[in-house]
Amino acid sequence: MHGKQHGGNARTMKKTSVRKKLQPRPETMRREYRFDYNKARPNRFAAEMASGTVAVVLDPDVAAVFRSSESVNALLRSVISALPAGSKP
Repeated sequence: MHGKQHGGNARTMKKTSVRKKLQPRPETMRREYRFDYNKARPNRFAAEMASGTVAVVLDPDVAAVFRSSESVNALLRSVISALPAGSKP
């Protein structure tokens, strides 16, 4: 008697699928995701960005020392020139 289980009846042994109730989705987005495109303006810095430019955000303490991109680039170029030959890209 391999196919028959002993004890319990067929109703308690039968597996049933239980459908989960879907949570109703809110029709509106959260307030922090709403954006009024009527108040949008073009990026005033876009013309200054040349092709291949990478924007980097400096921490406030670093930005206090370096007031221009030229000063940051000069220091980074000096660091690059001091790197060992094998570590330069």
